[in-house]
Amino acid sequence: MSEIILHHYPMSPFGQAMRMALTIKQMAWKSVEQPVICPKPELSVLTGGYERIPVLQIGADIFCDTDCITDALETAKPTPSLYPAPSGRAAKLWALWAGASWFMPAVGTALGSNADMMDEAFWQDREARFGMKKEAFLPAVPHLQGQFAAGGQALGNALSDGRRFIGGDLPGHADCTLYACVAFAGLSGLQPSALGAHVAAWFERLSAIGMGDCEEAWSTEQAIAHAKDCQPMDGCTVDETMGFRAGQPVAIKTESPDPATVHGTLVGLSAQRVSLARETAEAGLVHVHFPLLGQILTPA
Repeated sequence: MSEIILHHYPMSPFGQAMRMALTIKQMAWKSVEQPVICPKPELSVLTGGYERIPVLQIGADIFCDTDCITDALETAKPTPSLYPAPSGRAAKLWALWAGASWFMPAVGTALGSNADMMDEAFWQDREARFGMKKEAFLPAVPHLQGQFAAGGQALGNALSDGRRFIGGDLPGHADCTLYACVAFAGLSGLQPSALGAHVAAWFERLSAIGMGDCEEAWSTEQAIAHAKDCQPMDGCTVDETMGFRAGQPVAIKTESPDPATVHGTLVGLSAQRVSLARETAEAGLVHVHFPLLGQILTPA
């Protein structure tokens, strides 16, 4: 049976968001803790070089980026949905905003007054992968704190009509990502109440859901061996009207300074997802999946 495995580390905001998503989905999962900074060679055995956190593994299928992970969770277990009515999939736009436009302000708020909490290796890693050069980042902290406060006001306004969660009466993907940003900013000592009463009450409701409970902690070696024991799921197709063909050697990387590039054989392509087949002696045949949004796909 294909196990659900989350590769993450406790401090990762996006890892926190996906732990909450798994809790909302009521899904049993295995936990593999990865290093905070690169290199992550065992993770790269599965992904082909992608080393951002979190990564979701379902057997021999590897899902990179939370946008792709949440879609995989919805497919694996449609209910309870991460996109409950009445907002439905429209709530994904909130999640995308929080994970992009609001995330760096949350980081600035968290680290601005605590720059020494991270060592030089952390800053060097984040500069290489995200362009977070310490000497340029820290002077921008006041601006980032202002942006975080402005985003908090927008969140409070959205909640001011009495809704319990962003999508309505039930929590979902958007709540997970927004919550992770507020929680991460809290490393500075900032309380949710600083963003207003509506945000504070919403944050308390989400905290009551809990997160981080897993069925079992696994080693990376166990996860790799499990991938080798499984076969990738069927269902990948390539929309050749998008300029690529099935079986074509391709490369994919994020739209960021991160140089990590994954090479493989194209087995899936749609407006939502890119899927590459890769085979290694350690993990056997795996399919590595990415969202199309935010990725650069090129012929290899």
